[in-house]
Amino acid sequence: MIQVRISKAFPSFLLEVEFEAGPGVTVLFGPSGAGKTLTLDSIAGMMQPDSGRILLNDRILYDSGAHVSLPARARRCGYVFQNYALFPHMTLWENLAFAAPDLARLERHRKIGELLERFGLAALAGRLPMELSGGQKQRGSIARALMTEPEILLLDEPARGLDLHLKQDLYSVIGELRKSLKIPVLLVTHGVEEVFALGDHVLLYEPGRMIHRATPLELLRNPGSEAVAKLLGDFNLFDAEVLALDPGRQTSRIRLLGEEMQAPYFPGCFLGDKIRVCARPEELRVQNRPGANRVRADILSRLDRPQSLRLNFGDGLLVDAPRDTLLEGPLWVELPAEALRRLAG
Repeated sequence: MIQVRISKAFPSFLLEVEFEAGPGVTVLFGPSGAGKTLTLDSIAGMMQPDSGRILLNDRILYDSGAHVSLPARARRCGYVFQNYALFPHMTLWENLAFAAPDLARLERHRKIGELLERFGLAALAGRLPMELSGGQKQRGSIARALMTEPEILLLDEPARGLDLHLKQDLYSVIGELRKSLKIPVLLVTHGVEEVFALGDHVLLYEPGRMIHRATPLELLRNPGSEAVAKLLGDFNLFDAEVLALDPGRQTSRIRLLGEEMQAPYFPGCFLGDKIRVCARPEELRVQNRPGANRVRADILSRLDRPQSLRLNFGDGLLVDAPRDTLLEGPLWVELPAEALRRLAG
């Protein structure tokens, strides 16, 4: 378990975050410059916060009040940097050996061989980093980080610069790590794909602060606030007016896109309230006749995707439709009640 509460001020930036994370992959997600890498650097001892406390398995790594700040080498943190940070003049084998100089020679030999085999790199042990592909460097960097059996693994944008095939390969590697390692893994990214492909939990960052914590599935079902929905992207965002509330049936009626629609019950709302709601494009449906919770709309543009069509109907209305959807004649977009979620401001 890692417990973090830190504050660090720069001339034009203030980082203040507090969270804890257990075994599994916790994704730190947010825009570039939000403070995600600074958080990893603070945990690893590459940067000292101005104040706060960092505990790893109840062991104090940093405590401003007690004037404790362990050096990076004593923290037992495995760190995989954005640029891999493999020593260019050393072979892959030598890079791994350098990470664990205190291990007995035979034990170090055994562990290097085991890790290279595990990551599919045994045949490349004698190559220099310049002779490795991006994916091989990434796997080699992760293997090196595991040489000392760390108590936490820190991954800073591990999929950065990899093509689609190599990303899928990396996702498989991290998926295997998630199953085999019983330690926290903190993974930094600003790509939504990694959030849902790799994360057990997600910490959402805005510049300098954490604004939300959830599982990937919880974020899909209900982002909670407009800030989170915008950060994740791919949510339709609408203005709506509350027309009726039925707490007994857990339903409501709202006016949205000029039509009266059924919606879930929104606790805390009153008749006449103006609210913001969201819905994901894949939850909406294209229909060929009018009906409940449907609005008449014309396609402004379309984008072909591998398994769907992204249809833009204007007014911020996007629909991901199956490729065999009939798009001839007048069209209506159906917004199912269960797809509509209220957003905080």
